[in-house]
Amino acid sequence: MLVAVFMCNPLCNALAQDWAKERLNKSPRHGEWVDLKSGERTIKAFVVYPERKEKTPVVIVIQEIFGLTDWVRGICDQLAENGVIAIAPDLLSGQTYSDADGARKAISALTKEQIKSDLDAASDYALKIPAGNGALAVCGFCWGGGVTFSYANENPKLKAAYSFYGPAPDEASKVANIPCPVFGFYAENDARVDATIPKAEELMKAAGKKYEPVIYKGAGHGFMRSGEPSNPNFREGDKKARDEAWTRWKKLLTEL
Repeated sequence: MLVAVFMCNPLCNALAQDWAKERLNKSPRHGEWVDLKSGERTIKAFVVYPERKEKTPVVIVIQEIFGLTDWVRGICDQLAENGVIAIAPDLLSGQTYSDADGARKAISALTKEQIKSDLDAASDYALKIPAGNGALAVCGFCWGGGVTFSYANENPKLKAAYSFYGPAPDEASKVANIPCPVFGFYAENDARVDATIPKAEELMKAAGKKYEPVIYKGAGHGFMRSGEPSNPNFREGDKKARDEAWTRWKKLLTEL
């Protein structure tokens, strides 16, 4: 997983999301880029802190297949708005590409070992943040939603995993070590991903694990982004699903 600092990386211009960046620029919360050591590499991560005096849980945010876009950074800010620290490792650190297709190809070329190494680096950093209370969770969207479910099987320190419209596991070995509840957020109009849910339910139940998938009616894949009112590609059906998903997610975050 590689990281791109959007101010410097061509990806920032290629995948600019002015509507999402505007919200970030207006945020009163503190956001910053940090360097993380991942094996022999140094990667970047974007961290946002809530405005509160108490120590708080930390949520690792895994990007979509388009990379660490302004919208993903905006999700970090929205998580902080709801009382938790959010950290998003840039899994495409040091790579450059000119368009969304280039980002997809770069992410698809990442090895499982590199992805785990980068997420472990984010996890190690998160658990050492002085403002953190020791509780750690992970979330991800689309491609990152699938990675979220996979990483839950690889990090015994997680307290919760929130998988947004990402493919679910299809083998017992991929759920055997999950230490925490997995909460799924899925779209009704997303047959490809939804088809993976029943098998995952079967596997999680057999392994004695907690898996709570919810399918939001009228929503399409990517509804957390396309349901944003300021998104020029805004879809009304997705807004309702997004609002319902956030209501559910906010409650779950208080349980960390």
